[in-house]
Amino acid sequence: MAETKSTFGNYQNQDIYLYTLSNDTGMELKITNYGATITSFIVPNKNGTLQNIVCGFDTLEGYFSDVYQGNSPYFGCTVGRYCSQIKDSKFTLNGETFQLADNCGDNNLHGGIVGFDKKIWQVENVDKSSIKMTLQSKDLEEGFPGNVDVSVIFRLSNDNELCIDYTATPDADTPLSLTNHTYFNLSSFTETVENHIAQVNTDKRLAMDETGAATGEIVNLEGQVDDLRVGQRIGDVHDAMGDGFENFYIFDNPNEDLKHVASISSSDNGLTLDVSTTEPCMLLYTGKYTSNELARENGEQYGKYRGFCCETHRYQNGPNIPSSPKSITKAGETFKSKTVFKIS
Repeated sequence: MAETKSTFGNYQNQDIYLYTLSNDTGMELKITNYGATITSFIVPNKNGTLQNIVCGFDTLEGYFSDVYQGNSPYFGCTVGRYCSQIKDSKFTLNGETFQLADNCGDNNLHGGIVGFDKKIWQVENVDKSSIKMTLQSKDLEEGFPGNVDVSVIFRLSNDNELCIDYTATPDADTPLSLTNHTYFNLSSFTETVENHIAQVNTDKRLAMDETGAATGEIVNLEGQVDDLRVGQRIGDVHDAMGDGFENFYIFDNPNEDLKHVASISSSDNGLTLDVSTTEPCMLLYTGKYTSNELARENGEQYGKYRGFCCETHRYQNGPNIPSSPKSITKAGETFKSKTVFKIS
């Protein structure tokens, strides 16, 4: 069976396509080459009913609406060169200071104004269950040094895993931290994610300053309300924190092994999302800034707390944190990262 490919829209006078991947258990993943973006993820629930579990739109125009652009939720996209915030939109590397766009207050967010999420990716090696997309990022694009060849492979396994593999090779030392920004809701968007149970397998997270950038300090979570080593109801932790999750949990993984780091489950439809990654950090975000005016064309309702993200990546603000593991990829070296989302 060949892959399903359809026209999704037009951007910068180029046709944008939507690709449908599937596995033998009935899962279906739709991805567009605009931003290497996941637009929907259909899975069977405990009753055998197929349901979508991610935020997205059925037309390209949905990603350009005034509400979406003004809210910048980054539904489903591939983020780079460096995801999350970089303090004061600058960093010093090899004695040179590089200035970036301040698109999040005074900080740089998700690679800048035109990051990888707003690029048209080239498509290679697509078949029924996998697709490879590539991108060339030019020297000083969005202020980052070096030319970089980037690839991302999405694959659906018959074990109900969505496997995402990233590689990138720069010709100069440069910050690299790639992630996928999918928002999940295992209750099929009939309610918020506050009844989901979240477990994260670490007792550490990054401290953030008043601007939202990591300081380099590591917080011990023992006795803290956001310690999720034992699963907790998300809404209960929201109440205890006084706000939604925007927590950068960190893991000891010096050898970059594929390690199980988190489980999120919903009793509503009997689904669990297990997250495994080679990365040292994961942002658990519960959409506290997402506009309630956002909805899919079929009426599927999005908004505050209606989706959670498990963004696996290098340390937030890593280029400005000396102890941050592998936030800089050297010239000629290859950045590698793997994250697996397993549905059960």
